[in-house]
Amino acid sequence: MNRLKSLFISLYLTLLSVGIIRAIWLLENQQAWSWVIIALAPGLAFFAWVFTFNVARTGYVSLIMWVGPLLALSGMLVTSVSLPEIWFWVLGVGLLGATLYIRWYSVFEARDSEMLRKGNALPDLPLQNEQGELVDIHQFKGPLLLLFYRGNWCPLCMAQIREVAAEYSELAKKGVSLLMISPQSHSNTASLAQKFDVPMTFLVDKDLKAAKLLGIAALGGLPTGLEALGYDSDTVMPTVIITDADHRIIYADQTDNYRVRPEPATFLQVLADAGL
Repeated sequence: MNRLKSLFISLYLTLLSVGIIRAIWLLENQQAWSWVIIALAPGLAFFAWVFTFNVARTGYVSLIMWVGPLLALSGMLVTSVSLPEIWFWVLGVGLLGATLYIRWYSVFEARDSEMLRKGNALPDLPLQNEQGELVDIHQFKGPLLLLFYRGNWCPLCMAQIREVAAEYSELAKKGVSLLMISPQSHSNTASLAQKFDVPMTFLVDKDLKAAKLLGIAALGGLPTGLEALGYDSDTVMPTVIITDADHRIIYADQTDNYRVRPEPATFLQVLADAGL
């Protein structure tokens, strides 16, 4: 299923761009192509917003992707558009594409790892630092916040890490060690770590050993084509784990939608509720 999703998202983004370019090219000769622009522009604008403005969660904003196709469909029915290709772009790419993205692609199914039950002891995780050296997770004293992110290519993951970094001082007051974990390469991890001037620890989950142990691996979850940038096709489902000072889990967010993630205020409240 993840393989289909990785192919879908790359194809969807490509078709949104190609459809709008083609519609603009043909608009002068046939005004009906304006409906294609109306149908596809909100979807392309949504992704441009996500990639440009450090968005950690989108929530209901994604529903704008349905607005354009529905408006275009209504207009096409009123004006009796008959060209099959225009119907393909509006219904096939605009409406169906948005529906698949919102209702299927964004959703993680059956997320309820037994390893992440509240009260469980955090197991030994085979993680590496930026230099490729093995790291003992239990060398970090006090409470832990482990944020598993998909990679530098994921804009929502990057925005979530920035949010956590912005709350570092509040989390540090509670003695929390911040561990940012990804299966991406050591070089990509080192590149990301250099962007932050707060003492968060960036670790590499090579071959998804830790993610598989915790039940949060997303095999084949990388969007098709990003392998060319040095990323592995397998990735991880975004997950946040908080432990107490004894490294027992007091909170685990297993979001069932990669566009819906907890805010740092939630982490602070979890720590406060645990008396930390």
